[in-house]
Amino acid sequence: MDADRLLIGLVAYVVLLLSLTVHEAAHAWAALRGGDPTAYLGGQVSLDPRPHIQREPFGMVVAPLLFFFVFKGMMIGWASTPIDPRWAYVHPKRAAVVAAAGPLANLLLVVLAAIGLRLGVAAGWFVPVPLGTFELAVAPHGGVSESVILVLSWVFSLNLVLFVFNLIPVPPLDGSSAIGLLVSEQAARRLQEWMRQPLFAIGGLMLAWILMRSIVGPVLGFAVGLLYLGA
Repeated sequence: MDADRLLIGLVAYVVLLLSLTVHEAAHAWAALRGGDPTAYLGGQVSLDPRPHIQREPFGMVVAPLLFFFVFKGMMIGWASTPIDPRWAYVHPKRAAVVAAAGPLANLLLVVLAAIGLRLGVAAGWFVPVPLGTFELAVAPHGGVSESVILVLSWVFSLNLVLFVFNLIPVPPLDGSSAIGLLVSEQAARRLQEWMRQPLFAIGGLMLAWILMRSIVGPVLGFAVGLLYLGA
């Protein structure tokens, strides 16, 4: 593996670590605001990745690096936030807000990265390029702009994927719990009971993986087109 690929891997891992940390911190903060201090007491209302790594060391350290080196560039990871199931059952609407908070935090990072890329293009530091590479722009003058582009590109693309993936409405993904915002409290409680069944969780992950293989390309293409609309 050459030096350029290792650099991309390092940037991708740092961005993934940041993205997962922001995602889980948003869950934990929303839970605390909603009356469940479980994650707060575990130190997870924090942008420090360490408490999140302590809870999910395999998903946040081992798996991403393993996938990158074994599958030559793929970076996959995960984390989790402890939620009191008794609190969630009593307050299903609040639990749904907690579920939605993680993906919305990833969407915020997408927006921030998009602003950075557009400002760079407007200032003449970056030149947009079609989707198809790790970088969504090039730096005509080189220098530090190349590193900034690489980071912003990964923040934009990776968080967009995390946002879309987590909102797929199948257990155990956040989208299945966020449905509680759209139904009655009684229906939300029934959904909670249904989603706790391990078989549905395994099937849901398999279905989500299949769906993502079909939609991630079009979603990224649409988003990049929107990003540079009029540029």
